[in-house]
Amino acid sequence: MQYRTVPKNGDRLSALGYGTMRLPLRTKEAGQSVEPEQVDETRAIRQIRSAIDSGVNYFDTGYLYRNGESESVLGKALADGYRDRVKIADKLPPTLVDSREDMDRFLDIQLRRLGTDCIDYYMLLYLDPKLWTKMIDLGVFEFLETAQNAGKIKNIGFSFHGNPETFREIVDCYDWTFCQIQYNILDEENQAGTEGLRYAASKNLAVMIMEPLRGGMLAENLPEQVREIYGNAEPSHSPAAWALRWVWDHPEVTVVLSGMNDDRHIQENIRICEDALPGSLTGDERATTNEAATSFKKLIKVNCTQCGYCLPCPQGVNIPACFSLYNQYHMHNNKVATRELYLTRLIGSEDTPSNASLCQDCGTCLSGCPQSIDIPKELKNVARDLEELPQ
Repeated sequence: MQYRTVPKNGDRLSALGYGTMRLPLRTKEAGQSVEPEQVDETRAIRQIRSAIDSGVNYFDTGYLYRNGESESVLGKALADGYRDRVKIADKLPPTLVDSREDMDRFLDIQLRRLGTDCIDYYMLLYLDPKLWTKMIDLGVFEFLETAQNAGKIKNIGFSFHGNPETFREIVDCYDWTFCQIQYNILDEENQAGTEGLRYAASKNLAVMIMEPLRGGMLAENLPEQVREIYGNAEPSHSPAAWALRWVWDHPEVTVVLSGMNDDRHIQENIRICEDALPGSLTGDERATTNEAATSFKKLIKVNCTQCGYCLPCPQGVNIPACFSLYNQYHMHNNKVATRELYLTRLIGSEDTPSNASLCQDCGTCLSGCPQSIDIPKELKNVARDLEELPQ
């Protein structure tokens, strides 16, 4: 396993971090009733411990992940001595915080779920200009320092989804140990971007990277044009390897988080990480990833990462699934098959319909979207292209 050092405290963290937003879910078998997003605890615990045994020592979770199950499952996985071998990263959810007292309440719940006395890396979740102002007004720095002095948290940071100007403002206003940004071959100029990555590193902040594969978009079910680009390139890498190696090539990056829930993907990511050192990409390899990114950008309709922060929808719309199939519809040549999948999965399945045209434009989803997508507007586009065509 490759390890990189946190500048301000000397921690040696695995360059591959384990994101628990997408822990494996239980599957419904005949005669069984499984609640939505019910985590398969046995499988998740086995996968987490296997990753630790392979050298992964940074685990990222969140209060809202998997309807609150992520923290609890991670806590169970870290029993039997595993807790001493890892660093836990968790987040205060600003959208749910309405008072200074709420901050303490959420932290205590998180500690209890995780079964630990202290969270190693604690951050403010997906800050943007509005949430940043809200947190300052509610006294977030007093909360963080009080919790740190009490031994409930060790290192203080923030997770970011705003614009470059706000990112610099936040970096400069406090002595953070780390930050977390979205960064991948498609997001060099989005949100914090490359400029923010380098600025944070210049201030000696460790930089943790989320969504290096854009919710799996950069790893699986690629458009034909992108498959051809990678297929003609030398050396030969999987799509996931191309995307991950590009991120790890940046010396400013400390940890790259991968939301792993498949045994094959976990082992593949560990193998990729071993030799994906800073500055290891050749000029030809950088040219390949740049060409793939350009091709992707021409085809993607909605920049959804499938994080699920927009859920639950009051009308039952499965927003991430709608956008995923909408992107597939425009990125691939099999439009008929994609439309059939949409109709079968979201309209004609055994479960309650969850298609785009159910949207009532209530706006509930908007405040939760880290990508600032105009979700109601885009759902209308989904319904137009996938529901109104001849069926």
